[in-house]
Amino acid sequence: MCSRYLDYSTPIMNSNEMTASSLTMEQKAAFAFVGMLFVFLGLLIIRCFKILLDPYSSMPSSTWADGVEGLEKGTFEYVLT
Repeated sequence: MCSRYLDYSTPIMNSNEMTASSLTMEQKAAFAFVGMLFVFLGLLIIRCFKILLDPYSSMPSSTWADGVEGLEKGTFEYVLT
């Protein structure tokens, strides 16, 4: 008759069970690493959306041939640079 009125909502744990349920150092490090990966992934997604919305702002205004001075196009030295 008394067993119907017992409170089962709060589990009773001894000290061994309490330490077993906490995270180990390796698990904490793994969660921190995964969290940093999610932050990095979020930054990459934001950067990709910025490039998709305005692709021409990420392009440099100069070309690779701007640095070539004194060489004519079509020569061997021009191709090497």
